[in-house]
Amino acid sequence: MTPDTSHQELRDAIRALCKSFDAAYWQRIDAERGYPDEFVAALTQAGWLAALIPEEYGGSGLSLTEASVIMEEINRSGGNSYVCHGQMYNMNTLLRNGSEAQKKKFLPRIASGEWRLQSMAVTEPGAGTDTTKIKTTAVRKGDRYVVNGQKVWISRLEHSELMILLARTTPLAEVKKKSEGMSIFLVDKRDALGKGLAMRPIRNMVSHDTNELFFDNLEIPAENMIGEEGRGFKYLLDGLNAERILIAAECIGDGYWFVERAVNYAKERVVFDRPIGQNQGVQFPIAESHMEVEAANLMRFKACALYDAKAACGAEANMAKHLAAKASWEAANMCLQTHGGFGFAAEYDVERKFRETRLFLVAPISTNLILSYLAEHVLGLPRSF
Repeated sequence: MTPDTSHQELRDAIRALCKSFDAAYWQRIDAERGYPDEFVAALTQAGWLAALIPEEYGGSGLSLTEASVIMEEINRSGGNSYVCHGQMYNMNTLLRNGSEAQKKKFLPRIASGEWRLQSMAVTEPGAGTDTTKIKTTAVRKGDRYVVNGQKVWISRLEHSELMILLARTTPLAEVKKKSEGMSIFLVDKRDALGKGLAMRPIRNMVSHDTNELFFDNLEIPAENMIGEEGRGFKYLLDGLNAERILIAAECIGDGYWFVERAVNYAKERVVFDRPIGQNQGVQFPIAESHMEVEAANLMRFKACALYDAKAACGAEANMAKHLAAKASWEAANMCLQTHGGFGFAAEYDVERKFRETRLFLVAPISTNLILSYLAEHVLGLPRSF
């Protein structure tokens, strides 16, 4: 399969870095249920995780298209960019809606890796993807906000100094629209942990650190609010298109990895005196997966182009994420089936990548929510919920 040659210099640089973190490295991290500190440090030092931060704040000032290539190549190399992709786009909320003083204070330190912004606390046990139903509150008291409530599935806070927090500052019963009355805060974990913030790890099927959070009268300086009070939901939506596009790119990287692995194995594996790749029953699923990944890749680049042009891209971002996640998962199944029993052996990496890519059909937004969005906002069908 011919590799994608767009942005070749960038691809070559990421591939060179990823070569230092081979299959044995990722297998060890997975077996230990650990965190790839060395890999994330190398990406940070090279400036790749600061891709979207403008040069004036110490970042690389790259486009979303280029950032998506970084995410794709990490996964295509056999790595897992989910362990650090929050650092890539979480700061978008700050970049787009923060004050100049906040940008100057936080962005250079995020770009250098001195401070990490890997975590965003939005989801709650009783709300799920119905974000307007969140119950975590932030009440203004003098120069501080006092936060009470609970969050769940909050990723990578163990590996982050800073966290984006969405909380309700006006009760739901007192707003005209349910999307109003929520605000965004930047929380410094070092000041919060044990002083109103508690964490409980959630063990899960992949090496992915995620937690349940409990807020009990946590005090946050009022100056840490991003933007205006009550407009947090709008600010949150500003960053979601970038998130979905970048995750689509990660899925594309996974999809190419699965297809390439299946092709190589099908050429080498001999059964009944012939390579299994000579059989159409093996060839056709691989070819179909290749087509699906290629098609999803086109939508990914269309969404990137619209985003970089500052054009509306909600539909394209959602479609890219959905198509890429679906193509990657189907490629994962195909690759595992091609390998047969060896697909279940950790040394082949297929079962690890199989588990990792399955997440994207569920998070950060489920396929059903994307389909609902398209049905209502693109096709004009009645709202279903």
